[in-house]
Amino acid sequence: MDYKDAGVDVEAGREFVNQIRNLVHSTFRPEVIGGLGGFSGCFQLPSGYKEPVLVSGTDGVGTKLKIAHVLNRHNSVGIDLVAMCVNDVLTSGAEPLFFLDYLATGQLDKEQLTQVVAGIASGCQQAGCALLGGETAEMPGFYQAGEYDLAGFCVGIVERSQMLDGSQVQVGDVAIALASAGVHSNGFSLVRKIVSQTGFSWNDRLEIFGDQTLGEVFLSPTRIYVKPVLSARQAGLEIHGMAHITGGGLPENLPRCLGKDQAIKIICDWSIPPVFQWLAQTGSVSSQAMYNTFNMGIGFVLLVPPHQVQQAITYFESQNVTTFTIGEVITGSGELIGLPI
Repeated sequence: MDYKDAGVDVEAGREFVNQIRNLVHSTFRPEVIGGLGGFSGCFQLPSGYKEPVLVSGTDGVGTKLKIAHVLNRHNSVGIDLVAMCVNDVLTSGAEPLFFLDYLATGQLDKEQLTQVVAGIASGCQQAGCALLGGETAEMPGFYQAGEYDLAGFCVGIVERSQMLDGSQVQVGDVAIALASAGVHSNGFSLVRKIVSQTGFSWNDRLEIFGDQTLGEVFLSPTRIYVKPVLSARQAGLEIHGMAHITGGGLPENLPRCLGKDQAIKIICDWSIPPVFQWLAQTGSVSSQAMYNTFNMGIGFVLLVPPHQVQQAITYFESQNVTTFTIGEVITGSGELIGLPI
């Protein structure tokens, strides 16, 4: 026997690397040293920093991948993978520099995984970071046929004096929400349970979603907020804190950007997108469970001083990012006051 008899096709792996080479190179920044195929990726720190701080983050896509597997649609989950990492790094005020992925599968399907890497490359381009390298692991017997898993790792950079850590947040600061593009990449175990137990199919078309199938609605990729937020800071917008609204929703994530003895009074007057209304009604999900599981239409939150609220809203609307005010920082112990839970 040989390795191929055991289920690992080394030659197919080499062909796959050659197939994705141009996708990877399309993301390279000037600081990238070398190319694809080495044992490690090399990146030179950008010039101009006095006290550079490296900021790192890692994440995956979760069970959203199950929907991609069922529908055999793999071109957007790579965007989710990048988004989950770069949006986290952004909350410190950091610019993402480079990204690495880990892709594991039972049997290497070059067509399928090239779509995945194309999505990763697209996400890196949206975030302005280089896809510096990665690992593709073929593990027969570990995954079901046609299935794979994804994980990613991102490194960013920020000037120490510009880093956000909660100490800049002041009582009276206003919470500005940047709209999500749907469910993003959290809560999919509940999403899948609702769809499966209520008899729906991912190919069903519902009037509430127009021409989209359920699969298309829920595979909408996570929005990447890096470029508009960084350019807003460069344009002079004063941002005291940022939160990426992921697993645990607003209650778990928004307090993470606050300083000591602070809380946020929430104003719940934004329009909840139809996808969340459908999930709540179809699954008989309580308001508390919805807010503790999903982003409810808010993907990212900025804390800005009151005199810059209108400037922030005007700027992000000009970048085609729907923006609305959702609350104010008050004295407290890290709680959110006013959510309907």
